Parts: sequence; C-alpha cells; structure tokens
Amino acid sequence: MWRVIWQPALLFLTPFIGYAVLLILRRTAPFSSRHWTQGTISILTLAGLAAAIAFMLTYGLLVERHKGAYVPAHIENGRLVPGRME
Repeated sequence: MWRVIWQPALLFLTPFIGYAVLLILRRTAPFSSRHWTQGTISILTLAGLAAAIAFMLTYGLLVERHKGAYVPAHIENGRLVPGRME
C-alpha cells in the first residue's frame, strides 16, 4: 500500500530535488528565497506532475495482467488457504 503512495510522491518531488542539487553544485544558497520564485515553483510543479502521471500511465499499460478469476482467501479443512488467481 505504501508503494502506491510513495512512488508517485517521489516522482513528483524529483524536479524539486534536482533543482536543489543544481543550486548546490553552482555553489549558491539552495534555500534562498530568490531562487524559489513563483515561476520556478510553478515549472517544477508541472514537471513533477508530468513525471508522476507519465509513470502511472506507463506502469498501468505495461504491467503484467493476470488472466482468470480471483479466488479469495477461505478456510478448507480448518486451514486458511490464501487468495490466488486461477
């Protein structure tokens, strides 16, 4: 469950982290307000959203699909049988 939340969140944050690393490499103060203008934040937000949406669409189209019916977990002869695809 956490993977579903963290993967898009990290992809969204990637442009912000990259910009901060770029500022550090240029030896400027990465947390100075003059580098984080409204325009810069808007561009980084759009880039992060595009990366997260592109990943989710690509993952959704390319992930392996299981064919068949799902059999939920149940009890057989007093033992728990885990759910599975048939």
